[in-house]
Amino acid sequence: MNNSENNDKRSTTPPSGGWGAGRATTLFDKIWDAHVVSSVENGPTQLYIDRHFCHEVTSPQAFNGLRARGLKVFRPELTTMTADHNTPTINQDQPVQDPISRNQLDTFAQNANDFNMPLFYPLGHIKNGVVHIIGPENGFTHPGMTIVCGDSHTSTHGAFGAIAFGIGTSEVEMVLATQCILQSRPKTMRITFNGKLNAGVTAKDLALYMISKLTTGGATGYFVEYAGEAIRNLSMEERMTVCNLSIEMGARGGLIAPDQTTYDYVKGREFAPKGEEWDKKLAYWKTLKSDEGAKFDKELEFDAADIQPMITYGTNPGMGMGITDSIPTLESIDEAGRISYQKSLEYMGLEAGEKLEGKTIDYVFLGSCTNGRIEDFRVFANYVKGKKKADNITAWLVPGSWMVEKQIREEGLYEILTEAGFALRQPGCSACLAMNDDKVPAGKYAVSTSNRNFEGRQGPGARTILAGPLVAAAAAVTGRITDPRL
Repeated sequence: MNNSENNDKRSTTPPSGGWGAGRATTLFDKIWDAHVVSSVENGPTQLYIDRHFCHEVTSPQAFNGLRARGLKVFRPELTTMTADHNTPTINQDQPVQDPISRNQLDTFAQNANDFNMPLFYPLGHIKNGVVHIIGPENGFTHPGMTIVCGDSHTSTHGAFGAIAFGIGTSEVEMVLATQCILQSRPKTMRITFNGKLNAGVTAKDLALYMISKLTTGGATGYFVEYAGEAIRNLSMEERMTVCNLSIEMGARGGLIAPDQTTYDYVKGREFAPKGEEWDKKLAYWKTLKSDEGAKFDKELEFDAADIQPMITYGTNPGMGMGITDSIPTLESIDEAGRISYQKSLEYMGLEAGEKLEGKTIDYVFLGSCTNGRIEDFRVFANYVKGKKKADNITAWLVPGSWMVEKQIREEGLYEILTEAGFALRQPGCSACLAMNDDKVPAGKYAVSTSNRNFEGRQGPGARTILAGPLVAAAAAVTGRITDPRL
């Protein structure tokens, strides 16, 4: 486990004898098998981890565990640390007011200092931002990697053809101490989206549609590979959105085979391979695809043309529908789920059979690790250009990183947003979750581009309607749920 040469080799070359010794294998199997350090029969696998991302919420106990055992971080250069969950999105140059958030951020900085972590990006650092946004944009995320973070939406990085998944705090300690983790091998699923997406339909809509079909438990125990024409036509940032939401249907993670779109995105970024190392890596990356005839434990297919702009109506991401549809009637719900279904609608202040198109809302949130990238702001700005924010709307537009904020200004999007009556906030997780000052008040409706709509997720009593950046933009200028295609 401590042999660095052997461990590094696992992530860059196929195992001896080739992938599966001549049998057709999935992309997941190729990456997983190349990172196995040891296995226990009928037990867990010891898996080498190429990149560990770390934020302030799930790491304090892990670092304390190292202290208690007198351990150092085994490979500190393979951990990227950024503050994001507790960060305020205004006045970041001033002391953090919330005492809990301030303590979390201070503890994070102390841990980075005590353990000599070289890739630490605190509040105010030019590379600071949401962990799953700064990773790819700085070139930390590569095809063929194993990637973990004490954060459920680590599956975002699977968009590059990587095995990426969230871990618990005890596992964070394990990775810090050994650069390895014990994991049970998940089953494999392939979801294919045939055809092309219609105009006005985004990657977020594709993901919410998929989750509405599978429900929140439909992919439990599986690692999902996304395939098909609609997936191949997505940009890298759109692919990140799809993979980000994999866990909302219970999946362990999601991934997409790398292609030219992937290579073009990675090349030239600060921490991407350079020169001869790039050529070597690229040759390997081009082998990362599921073989013809590879067997998945489960396969599903969807027609991309069936997808329209999506919204949620309940208290989990699986309770979604097309924007022109009506909330399902109680009779259409399985009898065993009717009590929780009614409870969900009561929390949301909605009724079965109700149409939400035209419903007045109060807040719009653009941001999060799901939709806080530059392309999301381009979509939003393009829609609101020449229009005005509705008077009844409080809008939080939060870039996912300082790099995104810089791009917004360089591309002239800031002026478009300002002229339309919107204010740009500073990077952070913001209203994705109630761990900072950006909380939606009780009883208020928020159209949110984030990833979860659980009770209290955006603040105690807040009512969250998940949507993509285009639906969010339409809601922001009309003050109600509006089909952006009209």
